[in-house]
Amino acid sequence: MPSARSPAPRSDCAIAGTLDLVGDRWSLLIVRDLLFRGDLRFADLAASAEGAPTNTLTDRLRRLEECGILARRPYSERPRRHEYRLTERGRDLAPVLDAIATWGTAHLPGTRRLDGG
Repeated sequence: MPSARSPAPRSDCAIAGTLDLVGDRWSLLIVRDLLFRGDLRFADLAASAEGAPTNTLTDRLRRLEECGILARRPYSERPRRHEYRLTERGRDLAPVLDAIATWGTAHLPGTRRLDGG
């Protein structure tokens, strides 16, 4: 889904298109946190064990909202602050995260599934 911030897709390949949306270092970790922990505020996401820099976290949250993977709603007007939740489109990434976790636990010694599976 091209916008002012994201260029047109590289190709009509579904994998390339998906990677254009969530293939960076942080986006799927944000989706993971929202999937397993429910609606979260910026500070909750910033406190994740992986420690995304706040400017990067802000950018990824905007991008994920622009492409319809998450939605935000204000919970405070002064200062203006938001809570983030996955949309149906974002929740549809659950099998992708499950497959990545399954592969990781099978091929990366010392890793574990954070969902308890």
